[in-house]
Amino acid sequence: MLFAIEEINNSTDLLPGISLGYKIYDACASIARGVRVTLALANGNEDISAPSEVPCTRPVQVQAILGVTSSSPCMAISTVIGPFHIPLISHFATCACLSDKTKYPSFLRTIPSDYYQSRALAQLVKHFGWTWVGAIRTNDDYGNNGMATFTEVAQQLGICLEYSVPFFRTDPPDKIQKIIDIIKASTSKVIVAFLANMDMDVLIHQFSHNNLTGYQWVGSEGWIVDSQIAAMDKHHILDGAIGLSIPKAHVSGMREFMMDVKPLNTSTNELFTEFWEALFSCKFKQSSAGNERECTGHEDVTQVQNSFTDMSLMPIFYNIYKGVYAVAHALHSILSCNRTCNNNVQLDPFKILQHIKKVNFKTKEGDEVYFNENGDPAAKYEIINWQPSENGIVDFVTVGLYDASLPADKHMNLHNKSLFWAQNSQQVPVSVCSEKCPPGTRKVLQKGKPVCCYDCLRCAEGEISNTTDSITCIRCDPEFCYANFDEGWTEVRYKRNQRRNRDWDQGGGDGPREGTANLQFRSGHGFFSLHLT
Repeated sequence: MLFAIEEINNSTDLLPGISLGYKIYDACASIARGVRVTLALANGNEDISAPSEVPCTRPVQVQAILGVTSSSPCMAISTVIGPFHIPLISHFATCACLSDKTKYPSFLRTIPSDYYQSRALAQLVKHFGWTWVGAIRTNDDYGNNGMATFTEVAQQLGICLEYSVPFFRTDPPDKIQKIIDIIKASTSKVIVAFLANMDMDVLIHQFSHNNLTGYQWVGSEGWIVDSQIAAMDKHHILDGAIGLSIPKAHVSGMREFMMDVKPLNTSTNELFTEFWEALFSCKFKQSSAGNERECTGHEDVTQVQNSFTDMSLMPIFYNIYKGVYAVAHALHSILSCNRTCNNNVQLDPFKILQHIKKVNFKTKEGDEVYFNENGDPAAKYEIINWQPSENGIVDFVTVGLYDASLPADKHMNLHNKSLFWAQNSQQVPVSVCSEKCPPGTRKVLQKGKPVCCYDCLRCAEGEISNTTDSITCIRCDPEFCYANFDEGWTEVRYKRNQRRNRDWDQGGGDGPREGTANLQFRSGHGFFSLHLT
């Protein structure tokens, strides 16, 4: 956010002569804390920091709020500020419920709605033939809504869920053990995990202790490219995971800006102190306790290897960047900026919200930014596969793309790349409740089980089925066929007459001919052959 603000304030093209101010809060993923600071901002009870010493020429009034990361706090905050029309632009809250403008009229986001992600995950599961899967979801609005949509679409695609369990990072150990027991007792080999990274962070430790290997994981964007989770997966529980992520991004100059964070080191910047202490595992003098190493404030950020410095979070950073620029372009339009801006225009949140909804611009990297009628951007995802590397660190390899703006039959495009699966196998896992029923049998659903679970019963004497997964056997018409049964075989002989010649002889012949057709198959093994005489 600070990088974008600095760029805009130094620009002569966007908001010339206008400086944007800011105030940063850490909501700590807390709904209560998020609502509290939002109310303080809306009421004008907080000082807004400016990136320069030049005093603000306008009264302190928040024009827009950027954040927060999670869906549930966004829902609460949007409910509070919606009546005041204060724009809230999130970079990572994906719950489809937030697209409801009757409930959240001032909410917008720069990350796609889970309306698309849930459908994409279901199509991904279907693509690999997995019709019998388990599911774990974060027990909040993000996980529950996302999994509800996935379940609905999966059922339409013929996919059954053996189990679907909720989990939240604060759940007691016995709840985690219950989830582990459910997974171990299951017969499905694929687990769809619609989880926030903090929840997967907790689960992966417990899964490792219980050696929960051999399962194929399908992940949501919340954790599938989290390098910290990959580093913690010492027992290779998640090897071969596949899932969806925000497309990779690059913003020129951002990495250099982030590596040069020392100018933020001021006595009033509590956020910097907390960040610096966590990054270098040290304590500043005023907060030093015990035998912990003392921070100097001059540590070298470039020598640290983590998700902050390796830029794996750049797609999320880019979403924040686009949100700041959306506000700037809206203000640029309201203030009728050209070489200068009209400072006499009275700003109000409703006017700013309406202009943000209409923005359509390209970033300096060439990416188009706009919002649809629900305040959502275009839905595009990369399909990611966890693959082993030579140094033992997981590589997040892009193996395909999902673009919801394309025609339905072109939404998913898998690249011609070799994929790695559970336990780094190169063989696609099989996860079905029942194998297909061969010709000569019919499908009978197992009582009390989902439709994906059935038995294959052999056709009764005098009946046949000649298609896979037939739900009925048809009786042989004595005028045209009869059936002979012996051990493991069924022979059906069809008599031909003038009326049937058109069926057997395509495109001609010398007229009606008598003859027979033998149809043979081995019950239970799918063997099928057709003999004409």
